[in-house]
Amino acid sequence: MLGLQLSQYGIAPLKILCLGSHCDDIEIGCGGTILRLLSGNKNVEVVWVVFSSGKERAREARTSAKLFLKQAKRRKIIVNDFRDGFFPFKGAQIKERFEALKDALPDLIFTHNRKDAHQDHRLIAELTWNTFRNHLILEYEIPKYDGDLGHPNFFVPLDQEIYGKKIRYILEAFETQRAKQWFGKETFLALMRLRGMECVAPSGYAEAFYCRKLVL
Repeated sequence: MLGLQLSQYGIAPLKILCLGSHCDDIEIGCGGTILRLLSGNKNVEVVWVVFSSGKERAREARTSAKLFLKQAKRRKIIVNDFRDGFFPFKGAQIKERFEALKDALPDLIFTHNRKDAHQDHRLIAELTWNTFRNHLILEYEIPKYDGDLGHPNFFVPLDQEIYGKKIRYILEAFETQRAKQWFGKETFLALMRLRGMECVAPSGYAEAFYCRKLVL
């Protein structure tokens, strides 16, 4: 198994764009990877975009983003209020938000998997590829009732401090989700343990992504 290491970018910052349909998607899907990238590079700029929220959920999303992005050199947090579950019917308006993100000029983009069972997730993934044609795009996974986990091909090992911090931040920030039967430490650890096994992570834990295009 070969490892790929992002350069330190020297004077130029590493620019990351994180896209999530719902208020906890980014954190669950790639929160550990974001924390790892920030811990190893002091010159990182992050644009963090959530597309669906209500008043309380928006507050949680901003609180969480600030926790995860504490070490970023610059951060921009955008929380939209599109209705959960109705994204395909609001495609034109959401597409306009994507057009406004082009100026971010990211080096690396995190988004949903195009084969995700949730319609909102799929639309965000499709618009990501439609908007950004010459970028490194990593599609993250979200565990859910539908059972749509697949076979990712890009792995990021996480040490105990990083994956522990990821779970702690999620549980701390998203108070409204704690009553859901799937939303808990065990679920998040289980998925990271499975992916850690698949990539032989030293700690046993990792996050996994779908990388559809990569130029070496």
